Parts: sequence; C-alpha cells; structure tokens
Amino acid sequence: MKKLRVSIVEYLNAAPLVWGFTDGPLAGKYDLSFTVPSQCAEELRRGDADLGIIPSIEYQRIDGVVALPGMAIASKREVRSLLVVAKKPIEMAKRIALDTSSRSTIGLVRLLAAEHWKIAPEFVDAAPDPAEMLREADAALLIGDPALRISLKMEALAGKAPSGEQCCQGDPEEMPVPGFETLYVYDVIHQWREMTGKPAVLAIWAGRRDAITPEVLADFAASKQYGLERVREISEAASIKLDLPPRALERYLTENIHFDLDEENLAGLLLYFEKAAAAGLIPRAKPLEFPQAAARATVRRGA
Repeated sequence: MKKLRVSIVEYLNAAPLVWGFTDGPLAGKYDLSFTVPSQCAEELRRGDADLGIIPSIEYQRIDGVVALPGMAIASKREVRSLLVVAKKPIEMAKRIALDTSSRSTIGLVRLLAAEHWKIAPEFVDAAPDPAEMLREADAALLIGDPALRISLKMEALAGKAPSGEQCCQGDPEEMPVPGFETLYVYDVIHQWREMTGKPAVLAIWAGRRDAITPEVLADFAASKQYGLERVREISEAASIKLDLPPRALERYLTENIHFDLDEENLAGLLLYFEKAAAAGLIPRAKPLEFPQAAARATVRRGA
C-alpha cells in the first residue's frame, strides 16, 4: 500500500510527537517531510500531505480536515520560543515585523496588539533575521528555535526567562540580538495568559478525514508516547544540532511545551478561534471536529 504522507514541523517543540516515526519503532511506515509550520499547512491544503502538524489557526482555513484527538503543541504559561523583541516598550511600537513561519502566533500577536497592548501598529512580513527585522521595525516576532536561542541568552544575562516586559541593556555585541544596546522582550504566551487566563494551542495534528483510521490514530498516539518517554535523548540530540545546552532544552520540552489537547488547552484553543473570528482573522469559528475513527478506536480499547 502507498504510504501516507505526513508533513512535520522541523522545530524542536514537535520532536516528541514524531520521535516514534523518526527514531523509533514506526520509522519507515510513513512518508515524512519536514518544513516550517506555515508550509505544513500549505502541503495539507494542496493535497501534498495526508496529515500534518499545522498552526492551529489554519484548521479554520482548510476545508475537509479533522483534528487528531489528544495531541497538540501547546503552552500553559511561558513558552520561551515565541517572542516579541522590541527596541522600545511594546505600547510605543508603530511597526512590527512578523516571521511568517507560524500563522497561529501571528494571530496571537495581532490580538494582543489590539486587546492587550492597545496599539494599532503596521504589520510587515519579514524573513526570520532578528537584527534585520529590528532595523526595519520597532519590534519583531520571532518563532521557534531562533526565538528559543534568544530566550536562553536573556536568561543568562538577566537570570530569568522573558515573561512580562523584560528589558535588557548592555554591550551591543553581547546582546541577544547583536547591534542593539537596549531590548524589550515579551513571551507571547505569557502575554496571552495575562489577557485571557487561558493557555494557547500553537499547533495540532490535522488530516484528511478518509486518511485517518483507527490504526493511524494508534500509531500517532504511540509515537507521542515514545517521544515523551525519551525527552532527554531528544534534548541531547537537539543540543548538537542547535549548539545549545541539553538540560536547557530538556527543561523547555518538559516545562514550557505541553503535548496534550486536554480540557484546559481545548478551552484556550476555542477562545482563540472565537477572538480570531471576531477580529476578522478567520471567516468564522467552525467547530473542532475529530475523526469518527477516534470513537471506533476508543470502543476497541474499551472492549
């Protein structure tokens, strides 16, 4: 039989979900491709993938897909890998450069600007180059491993992770973004939590309804379990690739990222959909639909 095509986010925060497929007992069973979150969504939309880890907001923009239950890339309070870095307090920003790799985070920043920071800046798309972004704008949204690198450097300089407004001053060559002697850094999920009291779901597994069978659901759940049991191994492998301390990466995966679509995360996701629809970021907030295969799989497990 032809292998199902699975589009996977190449960032560290997706690794535990897919470790069973990449380095475990399910290796070779699926046709895997790796890219940034926004392109995972495009591959699923075009029909170039059967399943993908997509930015949660893209579920609302792609027809004919369902969400896999119980799995997500989410954050309860601080995430450390989604940052707004600014040259001045964010309430003074008139132009914000956006890394377009994750459309869910772009939506979060637009909502935060309007509702939490009370500003109406110009938003401009930009390549994920922090220094160049800040030369062209007052603030920059940084996503994924590049943002995590800045967060870890901020911790080294200030002794704590970015959360609310954290100002960093020093030698421009030693700063988290070289060339700027003053930076204000904001953790996007901390800001969202302050505004709503809810966690944020950044990405979900979604796929074509006819591609998701009880066997597929069991495989994806098994891959997640396999990865969560090997977070230290994942962190040590990533530390070589990213040139970052393995224990810091392990703490990121265990304390900052949550991989369940639990009741609290689901409530945060549905609120995000409601706010995105009210702000015109999506046409409407359609219900989150799970595959019928999920119910059949549950029945089989309980039999």
